[in-house]
Amino acid sequence: MGKYDCLFEPLQVGSLQLKNRIVLELMGIHSHRLVNADDSFTEDGIAYYETIAKGGTGLIITSAMPVNSAFDLSKGSKAAMDLAGEEFIENTKKLTERLHRYGAKIFMQLSAGAGRVQPRFIADGEPVAPSDGLPNFWNPSITHRALTREEIEQYIRCFGEAARKAKEGGVDGVEIHAVHEGYLLDQFTLAFCNKRTDEYGGSLEGRFLFAKKIVEAIKESCGKDYPVSIRYSVRSMMRGFNSGALPGEVFTEVGRDLNEGIAAAKLLEACGYDMLNADNGTYDSWWYAHPPVYMPEGCNLAESVEIKKHVHIPVVCAGRMENPELALKAIQEKQIDGIGLARQLLADPEWPNKLMKEQEEEIRPCIACHAGCLNRIFKGQDLCCALNPAVAREKEYAITPAETKKHIVVVGGGIGGMEAARVCALRGHQVDLYEKSGKLGGMFIPASAMSFKESDKRLIAWYEHQMEKLGVNLHMNTAVDSKMLKELNADEVFVATGSSARTLQLPGFESDRVLTAVDALMNPEKVQGDLVIIGGGLTGIEIAYEYARKGSRVTVLEAMDKYLNVDLAAANRNFLLAAVDLYHIDVQVNAKVGAYTDGSVAYTNPDGEHSVKADTVIVSIGYNSENSLAKELGGEHVHGIGDADHVSNLMGAIWQAYEAAMKL
Repeated sequence: MGKYDCLFEPLQVGSLQLKNRIVLELMGIHSHRLVNADDSFTEDGIAYYETIAKGGTGLIITSAMPVNSAFDLSKGSKAAMDLAGEEFIENTKKLTERLHRYGAKIFMQLSAGAGRVQPRFIADGEPVAPSDGLPNFWNPSITHRALTREEIEQYIRCFGEAARKAKEGGVDGVEIHAVHEGYLLDQFTLAFCNKRTDEYGGSLEGRFLFAKKIVEAIKESCGKDYPVSIRYSVRSMMRGFNSGALPGEVFTEVGRDLNEGIAAAKLLEACGYDMLNADNGTYDSWWYAHPPVYMPEGCNLAESVEIKKHVHIPVVCAGRMENPELALKAIQEKQIDGIGLARQLLADPEWPNKLMKEQEEEIRPCIACHAGCLNRIFKGQDLCCALNPAVAREKEYAITPAETKKHIVVVGGGIGGMEAARVCALRGHQVDLYEKSGKLGGMFIPASAMSFKESDKRLIAWYEHQMEKLGVNLHMNTAVDSKMLKELNADEVFVATGSSARTLQLPGFESDRVLTAVDALMNPEKVQGDLVIIGGGLTGIEIAYEYARKGSRVTVLEAMDKYLNVDLAAANRNFLLAAVDLYHIDVQVNAKVGAYTDGSVAYTNPDGEHSVKADTVIVSIGYNSENSLAKELGGEHVHGIGDADHVSNLMGAIWQAYEAAMKL
């Protein structure tokens, strides 16, 4: 018996048997390179899904297809299932045939649209919702009108017809999007949003009538045995419109609470749904449906466990379920029936196969950063992954043997340096990596020090394992200069010397109570009492959140007119904004810092001069590139990467290292 065998037991969903308990959750794939004009998948889109099927995933749920072109389509788009014709069906057959070769099953997700959570700046058609006057999530000054009974019935017919087309394309089942995350169907089910007085409002049964008629239309169109899953949020986690609750917060639920979530799950089973694909949250609290690094692992598991006690159909749980031990326990103890993964299967599509072989140390962990996936999707860019540049570029970015084997020297053992070493070693080059300290990880070591960044620590461990496994020659505690590099006579040199924290030359800032962000993260024992953090970028706000949760009084002084002025996925940003509010972190913008004297930091803003008590001051104002070695060496065979080239983020360092190493 293998340790993870229970994850690979078959799962029955209606009439369909899945080969295992692992489900690829939907991720939006809408860029022109990955989908055709009718939203069927291009060769690149098919190759993306094929990679995940090849990696061992049992059920693949494709990105949401709108069923009704009358509402919520992006400007100029004709990609809706009511407009799809024979070409869509033929393209879908190509997808299903390719994925079926690996024993994977495919569900197409069919969507009723977004309602009040539709970004109106990209949408055609009227803003609609269950009831008149609902505020738009992105721009609350826009209000939505109620769908008429006739329009609802049009939607229902579209679902039945869309499922028929999916079935003709070889799709094994469909999933309805969604009584989940506050989308249109979910808005119908929430009394807070649904004030209708006709049969589609009022009681729980009335509010779920839309969802009931959808599954009935699909079963009539495709046969009673055709599997239909529903994406389902057990709890809404809403304080109000555009106001979500954080984990552990005591609040008054205005959406669906747990008791109603259980009742609704039983109702959905009675309606004819064959599977509940469960999580929590709405757009107003969408860090549950798109959990950033700040959310705990298994953040939706407790609620999924509760509803499983009350239904007989399979329950899949999504939301940071990628930790193998967590997944194993949940299935082994029959808490749930399936594991829903999304970003983890971007970071490492071979997650299932590696677990089957009990090769946990080989799994590249997702760090829940959203930089390469959600953030890019909302910009209309291709889906990808910060850690795995080959996602959705599987053929173009495939690692192949180098034509000429070379001696490669990498200076710096941070993530960028290790990524360059890894790719070069995989391509057959001889690689020597020199690190001036006794640890690998570089600036990512302090970045991973916060209590909520366990997955970051796992990423460092994964890279360390790759260096050993691939035979990279490590030279630790070894500083390198230009003279030494010339003596090494390498064919190619990667300079990955990273960056150093910026400091402030102000009166009193020479005190040992003034720390850089790196000092504070590496030496937490030095951080005591009331904190003043200078700099309201991502690191500054993350440190503020870390210590405010522990009970410290925290003030953040930001020189610009807003804080978190960085390129950040909306789910991550919204979580941190909510955390600043919940933990009473005092953020002052337009703040010009003066001296640190008598245990206080002086600053001025448009309101005048101020002073704030600080037992510890943490300076988090960015980093300077450590690029002197790269500049000194120069030449076409010297490659500055990561912060040694320009200060960037983890995604920038990994992608640059990967692409540079692929050219050698």
